[in-house]
Amino acid sequence: MGGMSLSLGSCNKKEDTIAKVKVLDTANAIVVGARVILYGTSTKVPVEPVIRRDTAFTNTSGIAIFNYNDVYQTGQAGVAVLDIDAKKDDLKGKGIIKIEQETENVATVFIQP
Repeated sequence: MGGMSLSLGSCNKKEDTIAKVKVLDTANAIVVGARVILYGTSTKVPVEPVIRRDTAFTNTSGIAIFNYNDVYQTGQAGVAVLDIDAKKDDLKGKGIIKIEQETENVATVFIQP
């Protein structure tokens, strides 16, 4: 028999783990070109240094996009809560974002003087 057998393994394609931070000013207007830093803070005692810092700038939609695909491996469960620092000129703001694996995670930060 010259038949050919095709076997597909059960490889699950990993979905992207993305964090999007929208930056608005006090008038609810989008802020283009704001510097956004996401970082994790250790909860261990004694406190360990910052776990990771990532910086991005907001685009024309006022959104900074971070890709965390390299942090999460397929099948690994986990949620991270990261601190957000946003700044543009003399305006700044803080917030937090919860990062769930293989999801588009979104947070909004308001910046003010």
